[in-house]
Amino acid sequence: MNLTQAKINTEYIIKDINTNDKELKDFLFTLGCYEGESVTVISVLGDNYIIAVKDARYSIDKDLAEAIII
Repeated sequence: MNLTQAKINTEYIIKDINTNDKELKDFLFTLGCYEGESVTVISVLGDNYIIAVKDARYSIDKDLAEAIII
């Protein structure tokens, strides 16, 4: 299951980052999105997902959300 299938305001643990793009993986790592970290989808606005990781909120697009496996 990836982040696009997550329920709003439910905390999940990231199991994997499913991408072959090293830049994308590095970018998600800088946001704090890596294996074992908790993530919560706050809201979905069109193709943008507002997520909470650690104590920060980020807006990511659908492609990034699909790469985050929970």
